[in-house]
Amino acid sequence: GASRVRDMFEQAKKNAPCIVFIDEIDAVGRHRGAGLGNGNDEREQTLNQLLVEMDGFEANEGIIIIAATNRPDVLDPALLRPGRFDRQVVVPRPDIEGREKILAVHMKKVPLAPDVNARTIARGTPGFSGADLANLVNEAALMAARRGKRMVAMSEFEDAKDKVMMGTERKSMVMTEDEKKMTAYHEAGHALVSVHEPASDPIHKATIIPRGRALGMVMRLPERDNYSYHRDKMHANLAVSMGGRVAEEIIFGYDKVSSGASGDIQYATKLARDMVTQWGMSDLMGPLQYEEEQGETFLGYSQSQRVHMSDETAKKIDLEIRKLIDDSYDRAKHVLTKHEKQLHALANALLEYETLSGDEIDELVEKGKFDRPDGEVAKPTAVPSAGASIPKAGRNKKGPFGDPKPQGA
Repeated sequence: GASRVRDMFEQAKKNAPCIVFIDEIDAVGRHRGAGLGNGNDEREQTLNQLLVEMDGFEANEGIIIIAATNRPDVLDPALLRPGRFDRQVVVPRPDIEGREKILAVHMKKVPLAPDVNARTIARGTPGFSGADLANLVNEAALMAARRGKRMVAMSEFEDAKDKVMMGTERKSMVMTEDEKKMTAYHEAGHALVSVHEPASDPIHKATIIPRGRALGMVMRLPERDNYSYHRDKMHANLAVSMGGRVAEEIIFGYDKVSSGASGDIQYATKLARDMVTQWGMSDLMGPLQYEEEQGETFLGYSQSQRVHMSDETAKKIDLEIRKLIDDSYDRAKHVLTKHEKQLHALANALLEYETLSGDEIDELVEKGKFDRPDGEVAKPTAVPSAGASIPKAGRNKKGPFGDPKPQGA
């Protein structure tokens, strides 16, 4: 309330020089409404009082105000003008150097085995925030405790990373042989298209063990932190997302295609729509923005979204999205038809071993076989070393095909 804001600033003046820190400033600093509905909003009074108090400082009062929020987009513009909050510091998700240092902090509390390398874990976790990394270390420690180990080894960190990125293994889930075979070919389809698409990220591992809401998964990890997204990679991702559906059709026939590709179709449609409407990747539509990011209702913005296009344009956009998806479907079909032997080999290896690492998949595609000593578990592919760089907006931590969708690729 407004009176508590006044009290706080009175105390600050008594204790000057001092720092006032307000966490989650969006709780009181949210965009003021247009006076519709209830004009006497308690939150607006609080914000008005805060604005008045912040304006009232003399240059020599020695009070510094710092505030933090995850939602700078909903803050009232009056709060952000110079003289109130003069300086804005954006804290992005950490890059590889940052992740390594954050891991070092959390690992101090855990007894580590000699083979644990924080740099390797940092390379394999692009897009993780500090909280995600703390959770990763915690999961690894829990796994080591369950296995009766005194130290947390690299294998626990790998398993914890799989659990955090892909979901928990559903060991109780009983799948019929037909469903297992369908899943194996679905995942083999994704993996094979990924191997034959030069712009695709390298495969980390492929599995047909059910995790989260997915019956199987092909996990791809970028070689370094990505900050922009290139056209060739978008087309490669579209083709990879169609790989599972196409493999089902080639092997089992048109009538036996399953609903397992729903997550892939959802991903591909959204990517194709963004390419056409926001990133100017369609020659027909040109480099124009046709859709705005949807603002949430009740954040003080207008509820109705303006549409910046005619019906004719909307039709053209739908046709362009359809064309992109159809092209990627044909591209995946071409790869899988050309390399059908490899598809069978990969699916059979998945049925036999359940989980394959990226190196094993590459070896299988090149030589037609791979060597794994009896009783040994797939060692995930180490992600090649790479430097750090600048933050990329809106990247999905789980990566395009690690989404928890039904039999998501």
